Amino acid sequence: MVKIFIDPGHGGSDPGAVGNGLQEKNITLQIATRIRDILGSEYENVELRMSRTGDSAVSLSNRTNAANAWGADFLLSIHINAGGGTGYEDYVYPNVGAPTTTYQNIIHEEVTKSVDFANRGKKQANFHMLRESAMPALLTENGFIDNSSDAAKLTQPSFIESIARGHVNGLARAFGLKKKQITLYRIQIGAFSDKENADSLAAQAKIAGFEAFVLAENGLYKVRAGAFSNRSNAEQQVQRLTAAGFEAFIL
Repeated sequence: MVKIFIDPGHGGSDPGAVGNGLQEKNITLQIATRIRDILGSEYENVELRMSRTGDSAVSLSNRTNAANAWGADFLLSIHINAGGGTGYEDYVYPNVGAPTTTYQNIIHEEVTKSVDFANRGKKQANFHMLRESAMPALLTENGFIDNSSDAAKLTQPSFIESIARGHVNGLARAFGLKKKQITLYRIQIGAFSDKENADSLAAQAKIAGFEAFVLAENGLYKVRAGAFSNRSNAEQQVQRLTAAGFEAFIL
C-alpha cells in the first residue's frame, strides 16, 4: 500500500499568490482534490490524505507534522507561481538524491506532457514542505497566476483536469500503481449487418438527445448508447432510451 499525502498550498486567511482575479489557494485545492479523486477511484493499493479539504488555514508545521505522523511514503505540495514568469516547474530539497529525484524526473515528465505550459525545468529549493518532511517530497508550481495567458488556462476545468492527470500519471509511474479493473455496463440499441442501418439508428438516437456510436464487432455493426460503471445508472439510461422508443438493453 502506497501512502500519498497531498498538500494544496495556502488556504483560509492566506490566499497565496493573486492575480487576474484568481487566488492561488482556490486553484491548488481544485488540482489537489482532482489528484486525490482520480487516484482513489482509478488505482489500487493507494491511501490518500490531504493537508486540507476546504478553505481552511493550516500552518506549514501542521502540514508536515500530519504527513510525518501518518507515515506517508510521498508528499506532494501543489502551488501556483507568481512574479512575472510563465510555465511549469517543480522543486525538491537541495542535494537530496534518489529516490526523490527519480520521482521528480518522472512526475515532471508526465505533467509537462499533459499541459500546454512552458517547461521551466526541475529545480531545488529550501522550502519548508521539502525540508521538514520525513519522506520524499515534491513541490510543483503550476503556471503563473499573474500571467494573463497562464491564468486564462487555469480558469478552464479541462485544463485543471489535465494538470491533475499529469500528476496522477507521474505518481502511478513512480510508484508502480496498477489501475483498478472497472466493470462497465454498456448499453446497446441495435445490431445490423448493414452499416447504413446502424448509422441511421445512431443518428436517430443523437437527434433524440443521446450520445450514440457504431462499433464493428463480430461481423455486425452495433449501436451503443452509453457505458456506466454503476449498474443503476445504466438501468436508468435503458429506461430513458425505452421511453424514447428505442429497444435498449445492458450488455
